[in-house]
Amino acid sequence: MLSPQWLDQLRNAITLSSLIGRTVKLQRAGHEYKACCPFHDEKTPSFYVNDQKGFYHCFGCEAHGDAIRWLTDQQGLPFMDAVKELAAMAGMDVPAPDPRAAKRQEEAKGLRDLMEAAQTWFSDNLSGPQGAEARAYLERRGIAEKTIRAFGFGYAPEDRTALGKALTDYPKDMLVEGGLRIEVEGKEPYDRFRGRLMLPIRDPRGRVIAFGGRILKDIEGAPKYLNSPDTPLFDKGRNLYNFDRSGPLARKSGRMLVVEGYMDAIACAAAGIEEVVAPLGTALTEAQLGLLWRVVDVPVLCFDGDGAGQRAAMRAVSRALPLLAPGKSLAIAVLPTGKDPDDLLKERGREAMLRVIEDARPLTDVLWGHESQAQPLRTPEDKAGLKARVMEHVDAIGDPDIRALYKRELMDRFSTFAFPKREFGGRRQWSDRPAPASRPSSSNASRLSAASAGGLREKLATAVLVGLERYPGEIPRHADAIAGLDFSTEEQRAAATKILERAALDTPDEKPTWDSPDNLPPAQQRKAGLPLSFLAANADPEDAVRDLAEAVALLVERPALDVALADAAARFETDPEGAFADQQRLLNRKLEFEERLRQLSSARAMEPDKRGTDKADSGDEI
Repeated sequence: MLSPQWLDQLRNAITLSSLIGRTVKLQRAGHEYKACCPFHDEKTPSFYVNDQKGFYHCFGCEAHGDAIRWLTDQQGLPFMDAVKELAAMAGMDVPAPDPRAAKRQEEAKGLRDLMEAAQTWFSDNLSGPQGAEARAYLERRGIAEKTIRAFGFGYAPEDRTALGKALTDYPKDMLVEGGLRIEVEGKEPYDRFRGRLMLPIRDPRGRVIAFGGRILKDIEGAPKYLNSPDTPLFDKGRNLYNFDRSGPLARKSGRMLVVEGYMDAIACAAAGIEEVVAPLGTALTEAQLGLLWRVVDVPVLCFDGDGAGQRAAMRAVSRALPLLAPGKSLAIAVLPTGKDPDDLLKERGREAMLRVIEDARPLTDVLWGHESQAQPLRTPEDKAGLKARVMEHVDAIGDPDIRALYKRELMDRFSTFAFPKREFGGRRQWSDRPAPASRPSSSNASRLSAASAGGLREKLATAVLVGLERYPGEIPRHADAIAGLDFSTEEQRAAATKILERAALDTPDEKPTWDSPDNLPPAQQRKAGLPLSFLAANADPEDAVRDLAEAVALLVERPALDVALADAAARFETDPEGAFADQQRLLNRKLEFEERLRQLSSARAMEPDKRGTDKADSGDEI
């Protein structure tokens, strides 16, 4: 019997696009590959392969699966034959049968049968005479019969032994192991769920693995909501309520909403917002974030606007920061204070909830808003404390590229806040705004924008391409950034294409391809023309890789600065004060940008080579 952990290792060891590409002609499409679906006839490609998430999906016929499913469904192999073929491709040995694992699998099968039987019993109780009170509660909450059936509502009677008497086909110890009954030493076990409206909790494959119960009568000391304990089938930190129903929908729409409780999730789904899940009595865990990122890149977490909701949001943010990856993040939606999704939907309707989702803020906004409002900021010491708190969050980010970009973004906000510009001899009032005709910085912005095509920018682009050739192990992490850049010369575009092709083949080496600049082609060395550590002889590998990542970040940021400056200049007629303030901030950022590049160029400068290659002229404009 193969363990789920070993099967996951096997799937992760296979590049899915390489497997499918053996029989299907795939085309690169951003982060994915596309093709005409091999499972049905079509002329326009709707079949996509995602290596990062490890699955294929057809938006035409709904074919979906992983590497094992591909071999069983598309090539007709039996399951074990498919596993053996993939293991041979990956160089892995198929484990010998484990009698203990087989026994655990049989026990799990018995527990699954038990949970399905319990679900049937709870559901029958709701529709029977003893479920009248639970049905009345559902009616008061406005929960329709269609929703009751879709989510499998049930009822657990108040009798302490009712479930035990009903499920006599299953051993007593199995009822305890499944979390349905509680065993006390020296006494008969009793039912865990009593006098509660019941909801089944399902795994991603739709199998019942646990239950949640909402109490119908207020009883002192009794929790309002009660979930099953952890069992061999159920780990509350690794599952999400309604994930089985919402996952396929979220893959299509690209949207996933995370609310605090399962009644909130049901209310959203009943209102037509069906891509919604809820954690199960815990703060969002790393495993749950991984589940969410398997289906969407940026899940939206929904929290109440009060203090407790904001603290919950920050706990989720802190949990997510170390796990952020290129393209993978969170957005935070804030509900009106004192309202949960059910309240908002009943009072203001679906459109109000959709506006809350659309107004979700990125993590940078949430971090800055929380820390800048956490304490008074009257003194320099207060402001220094703000900077320290922000940087503590930044330092928690695991990915070096994302960490560098977060630092740049948040420190830019801090600089604007801590060192406000003082034009016209003091704090500028509305009446002090510059006349549109003068636009003192507009021509400056145009000059800087016009100069951006040459100088250090082009040299930096060439240096980055050469650096990626020297350190091919860094290609996968920077491939998306390179793909999004607009290179100015045909030679640069050709070099970038080769790098992206190498990333697509998934064959970069870990070690530099040259040990010293003496082995670097002279033409490339002269074109790079910048004394950067990742072009230097005998550079410290950590310094080289870090500086290469920062150089890529600088290259990505620069065009965005030009666009923002042009936008600020264009807004002088309609918003002169705001445009002027934005322009000053952006020009200041541009100066910082150029200074950082000069620092990067000189801090670990390589020695001039024997061929007399010149260092970059520090006066060049980027």
